[in-house]
Amino acid sequence: MIQDIFPHKLNNQYDPGIVAEDGDRVFIFRANQVYAGTDKLIEFPKVSEITLPDGKSRESAFTYLFSIDEERYFRFDTDVPEEVVSVDYKMQDLKELREAHTEPGYRIFAAYTAKHICDWYRDTKFCGKCGGGMVHSKVERAMTCSVCHYTAYPRIMPAVIVGVINGERILLTKYRRGYNHNALIAGFTEIGETVEQTVEREVMEEAGVRVKNIRYYGSQPWGIANDILLGYYCDVDGDDTITMDDNELKSAEWTRREDIVLQPDESSLTNEMMRNFKEGKLV
Repeated sequence: MIQDIFPHKLNNQYDPGIVAEDGDRVFIFRANQVYAGTDKLIEFPKVSEITLPDGKSRESAFTYLFSIDEERYFRFDTDVPEEVVSVDYKMQDLKELREAHTEPGYRIFAAYTAKHICDWYRDTKFCGKCGGGMVHSKVERAMTCSVCHYTAYPRIMPAVIVGVINGERILLTKYRRGYNHNALIAGFTEIGETVEQTVEREVMEEAGVRVKNIRYYGSQPWGIANDILLGYYCDVDGDDTITMDDNELKSAEWTRREDIVLQPDESSLTNEMMRNFKEGKLV
């Protein structure tokens, strides 16, 4: 999965005292695109390659995000015209970079993780209680209101991925919009629900079947959507007739192990769960 970067190690401990140096890497995002190198070996701009606007210092222009091993990553805290970086970089779609099997893989994980944090910084400029301007906390990864002192922390949204098993078949879906490869039932946890209740509700809403024997498999951070994905397997309970929600899905069907077509890359929890079933591993 995308977070499986061993032997590399993520260090995401917040440290506001770290100042950007020439060789540190910088993330610049626009929607779901990131400035990245144009070669197969993925690179992100170095601090030394960024032209700072007049009046901006490195301390004010860059926010430390995290490191992977000794490689440090920063956010550029201002709008970036395209001419500020070398022609060796261009805006590239994150999903396309991932599916192209770009190396090294730990930098794709870095980009997804940075996207999560950078989106939160972008969306937390003003206080949700009083409308005052937000400033960086000096002690933790948080933004604090300069007026009422309300503290906001990074938003992480829990969502489930569900492998519904029916004997030698599993329920495969395809989304109505966006991602066009095989997937499993998925959805966000609502306020007041347990995650297991989310599993039951999402399967009923999207496929119209009841489930039992809900069992946890594993989790995955998915920064491009601000998610923490929680994977579960379960068994169909009773009638296995599918009643598909055609607002969400364009297909939903019981698929035998040998007929499962996997996704084009190995990065997702969904694909790992489908592969487990296809290969007859304990689920």
